[in-house]
Amino acid sequence: MLRIISGRSLEMKLKIKLHPNSSREKIEKISGSGYEVWLKEKPVDNKANVQMIKLLKKHFGKEVRIKSGFTSRKKVVEVED
Repeated sequence: MLRIISGRSLEMKLKIKLHPNSSREKIEKISGSGYEVWLKEKPVDNKANVQMIKLLKKHFGKEVRIKSGFTSRKKVVEVED
């Protein structure tokens, strides 16, 4: 889903299903705006969220921020241009 916000660039909202404490780091697209992300980091002290943002930023080459689901494995993130 793309949106134009007044004074801001285009944004894309993605639904993320996170698998922390995994043996691998991987991003897999499962639907139009749905992704599954596997991380080696444990979900302790926000480490998994920080690693997920770094991995998605590298994957898309754009700024990424969490919009909802900070303490959940199911998250909504925004990717900006």
